Amino acid sequence: MRGALALVFLWFGALKVAHLSPVTELVADTLAFVPVPSWFAVPALGVFEIVVALALITGRWLRPVLPLLLLHLIGTFLVLALHPDIAFKDGHPLLLTIEGEFVIKNLVLIAGTLVVAVTLPPRRKTAHPADVPSAQQS
Repeated sequence: MRGALALVFLWFGALKVAHLSPVTELVADTLAFVPVPSWFAVPALGVFEIVVALALITGRWLRPVLPLLLLHLIGTFLVLALHPDIAFKDGHPLLLTIEGEFVIKNLVLIAGTLVVAVTLPPRRKTAHPADVPSAQQS
């Protein structure tokens, strides 16, 4: 699951960074309320997606990255609320456009992210200094 998610986020992120993503305009329009210019926001989002991919590939920093990834994926649903005319055919909530399908597929990415999160190994307990016998007690 980590590998599949990593591939998707590496691919999508690289397209955003290279200014080749087919959803650049959709992302920019959806983030219009953010006080950051879209020429910066969209590639920055791509960099974030590449960082997510690297975390998934290496297995490092997953505990802080996965909640941010979930927030990112949930944020993509703003398209449905802010641009229903783009996401739904004739305003019908069950008739998706290509853009609407692009957003709804994120339900699967959310599920995959949750699978990765719940299968993380337990955190290692670090010994409290009072619990470690000192050399004098030996």
